[in-house]
Amino acid sequence: MLTAFQRWIDRNILELGREMRLSYLPPLMVYCAAGVSTLTAIVGTFFVKDHLGLSAAFLAALAFWAYIPWSLKMPIGHLVDLLWRYKAGLVYLGAALIAVSLLIMIGLVGKPDAMRAVMPAEAWFVLSTLLSPVGYVLQDAVADAMTVEAVPRVDEHGRPIDAGTVRLMHTTMQMLGRVAIIGGSVLVSLVNVAMFQGSENLSETDKAAIYLRIYELALVIPLLSVSGVVLAGVLKRREARRLAARGHSSADIERMLHAPEEKTQANWWILGSSAAFVALSIGVGLSGFAYAQEIIFATSFAIIGFMIHRLLRELSPEAARTLLGTIIVIFAFRALPLPGAGMTWWMIDELGFDQSFLSRLDLLVSTLTLAGLFLFRRFMAEKTIVDIVIFLTLASTLLSLPAIGMFHGLHEWTAAHTGGVVDARFIALANTALESPLGQVSMVPMLAWIANSAPSHLKATFFAVMASFTNLALSASQLGTKYLNQIFTITREVKDAATGIVATPADYGHLGALLVTVTLVGLLLPLGAILLTRLLGLRSA
Repeated sequence: MLTAFQRWIDRNILELGREMRLSYLPPLMVYCAAGVSTLTAIVGTFFVKDHLGLSAAFLAALAFWAYIPWSLKMPIGHLVDLLWRYKAGLVYLGAALIAVSLLIMIGLVGKPDAMRAVMPAEAWFVLSTLLSPVGYVLQDAVADAMTVEAVPRVDEHGRPIDAGTVRLMHTTMQMLGRVAIIGGSVLVSLVNVAMFQGSENLSETDKAAIYLRIYELALVIPLLSVSGVVLAGVLKRREARRLAARGHSSADIERMLHAPEEKTQANWWILGSSAAFVALSIGVGLSGFAYAQEIIFATSFAIIGFMIHRLLRELSPEAARTLLGTIIVIFAFRALPLPGAGMTWWMIDELGFDQSFLSRLDLLVSTLTLAGLFLFRRFMAEKTIVDIVIFLTLASTLLSLPAIGMFHGLHEWTAAHTGGVVDARFIALANTALESPLGQVSMVPMLAWIANSAPSHLKATFFAVMASFTNLALSASQLGTKYLNQIFTITREVKDAATGIVATPADYGHLGALLVTVTLVGLLLPLGAILLTRLLGLRSA
């Protein structure tokens, strides 16, 4: 048994380390910055709950607008291809936007009166929420393309590497990318656990001081991503010196290091339609039109669908069918609605989950998600995306049952029959331990397939179009979440900041029906999408 375990460790963990290349490190640093971004998640949840009078439906609507920049990853990715020589500038711009977003929150927590003197705190929060995803999508588009560039096509002697080895390296690169993101979240979870230790006994003023320190620590995020592109530049200059020592001319070195195998031509369909989409989004968003989000979503879907149709021409008929089947299944799986902020409020108010416990729960999620990447590494490499989605759909449905049970008093029954051992916190920890390893399982094989299939002269564009479509599914998820929160209205207690009088009482009566609805949709939608692809004769990666 020990020998079998040692073989498993070697194949799933040590082998990954042996396959690591120095060229992989720069994009991994940018990805790690995205993982570290979760540092402010718990702080943001409590700040909104305690200091802002925003409803669950409004927060779901805000999340929809926050996902829109990810739908614009398509033109951003194309710009990365066009400006490949100067891609570092996009990372610097993204880092600046992230820093401004964090500085706004630092001002709201540390100097709230001064910030409110300029405009309402809710308006500052909305601005901060919308700035940060723009910064992250700029950096992510560059990092995605850098992962394709990081995988060599020829060996050190200039001979082409066989297709199977290249595919394995792409899988390793994308696996390491997920490890970097989740590893970053593990680090920040440890920071949160340390920062919130004993916070349940602190005054609101002392808690606010912790919030402020966490937002200040988060300023390391833009520094980390910028360090990644600086390292990439150092590695390029080192490689240039090596090539020069072998007698290559400056022109050859410039071509080999900075120019793609095939020159990228500006696709005005992508740029023009994206510019029109941005103008429409801003115009409709500012108009206050009741169905602005639906219009933006439909327009996004149409534009990205058209771009996918044009990119399908770059692939063989078999690869095109595989691509189409894959994105339909992934879209349906990622478009599932969520319970929304109301469930978190209920856990805080009714189950007594404080900052300290949520930080430990977050650490468990991050750690087990990272472990799951290694645990399911062979499963991800050897199974099709359809097999993976079926497995995840059934597992997620089963794992949603404890939350429904707790709403109806399951934790009270179990605590009474176990001497208080199996209480709400025990069930939450156990359920999280089972669910967390599944979090990233669906993404790695899809990203590896995209990276391996991307045409060399359109690597960022291809990656961005595919990612835009799957990210658009998250916007669909937020729309669904908003609709469900409008049907099943959930409110937490909101007090007037000046008088302390309760302006809105807490009402979690509809949460049970909301959880059941979310669970049923989560089961039926992905399985229906898989059935549709089979009826249409499509395949999946």
